[in-house]
Amino acid sequence: MKPITLITSYSGEPFFKQMADSFLHTGLIEEVFIVTGEPPNNGKTPYRLFTGQSVFSSEILYRVLREIHTPYVFFMPVPALIEITARDIERMLRSVVTPHTGIVYSDFIIKDSGGALLQPLIDYQPGSVRDDFDFGSLILFSTVSVETVLDQYGLTKNLHHAGFYDLRLKLSISHSIYHLGEPLYAICGPFDRYGTHHHFAYLKPQNRDIQKEMEIVFTEYLKKINAYIPSTHLKLAESQDQPFPVIASIIIPVKNRKDTIGDAVESALQQETTFPFNVIVVDNHSTDGTTAVLAKLSHKNSRIIHMIPKRKDLGIGGCWNEAIYYTGCGKYAVQLDSDDLYSSTKTLQQMVAMLQKGPYAMVIGAYTLVDENLKEIPPGLIDHREWTDENGHNNALRVNGLGAPRGFDTTIIRGFGFLNVSYGEDYAAGLRICREYKIGRIYENLYLCRRWSGNTDASLTINEINKNNALKDYIRTEEIRARQELHHSESE
Repeated sequence: MKPITLITSYSGEPFFKQMADSFLHTGLIEEVFIVTGEPPNNGKTPYRLFTGQSVFSSEILYRVLREIHTPYVFFMPVPALIEITARDIERMLRSVVTPHTGIVYSDFIIKDSGGALLQPLIDYQPGSVRDDFDFGSLILFSTVSVETVLDQYGLTKNLHHAGFYDLRLKLSISHSIYHLGEPLYAICGPFDRYGTHHHFAYLKPQNRDIQKEMEIVFTEYLKKINAYIPSTHLKLAESQDQPFPVIASIIIPVKNRKDTIGDAVESALQQETTFPFNVIVVDNHSTDGTTAVLAKLSHKNSRIIHMIPKRKDLGIGGCWNEAIYYTGCGKYAVQLDSDDLYSSTKTLQQMVAMLQKGPYAMVIGAYTLVDENLKEIPPGLIDHREWTDENGHNNALRVNGLGAPRGFDTTIIRGFGFLNVSYGEDYAAGLRICREYKIGRIYENLYLCRRWSGNTDASLTINEINKNNALKDYIRTEEIRARQELHHSESE
């Protein structure tokens, strides 16, 4: 018997035959299992057919996996024309070195008319729990590990979209997920790697049913690994007697934004409130004229505190630390990025009112995506309505962000501080707070988030994207471990 079964979805002839043949010619594929809504060629096919609308369905996936008799399984979520050799497959098989190896995946190359482009992937961490983690187009399973998981846990029933997510999370509990950092196959021609199952688009209303399934699967996973926190364990912020110079501070970290910083500061100064506030702008050693703009603005208005840190190694998080630990910081610290604007003159009042109402350690509003001319762009309003008071603090570990604008109880955020990085610092702070405290939400638009070529995350290379994703996975890894430790200490 040959060692591998290939599982994929039907993609129409003649493409599918060409795709299947590219594997069969290696001499290592025993069978090809196809999940299809309609039998190809009136059912005349050398491949094994499983009738179903989606290979991501838990019922279909469970039935298919139980039919496998080979020691290994190739899972191709979205069909693609792949070039792969027997030697490359054997390289992947050799990586399954113990019965505890569950998944092996590798880097790959995209070939099209423009040439060949390497697609490096990132290592899997305990915090790589987001449902859009990129395994590439070809994922190798150990059949023994899959059978062990199916016998121990089964798959959650009635999942139309999250079956694979359910399987790989359960595999990760007691099996390793191994990344081979070398390209072992090539994908020929342009393709949609994620198809309709690119679930990172959790912000889109049309994906809410998909995301609800993902949340159910993920919540059960957290319970299995003792990282789930019941909402009854969360607390409100305690009142503080310590004096503050003002009720609120608008915090604006900035570096080289001379074209937008004036608008941001003006948006902050236009806030109409029933309380005193100031604007703390942390100028991270700008070299493009931003410093001169801020010097002029602060000279005209005493509410602007223009700070230039002594340190020159600060990321955005480090700049936030400079602001929140500054003696002039208010009781509440509210975010405004240097290329964004508040949507009205009432934003600060609404944020502070919600912080006081809880009282909450953190409040998050909703924002609208706009272009550089402040014209709304798709998907428009981002309100994070996937958040619930009952489970938002757990589901936050699955998604990649919590929203904006963000406001903090200064005393509480001073106890945690921010990571000194320029990506994910706000996410890490939000996860730390909701481990212990309730978070308040405002679902109406408070903020204009400008998307333009000057954004720090605009036109990123694949290596920069991988670096950012690996950092957030690391943040999740540390937070999951902290929650597991909290669970352990409470059970003693």
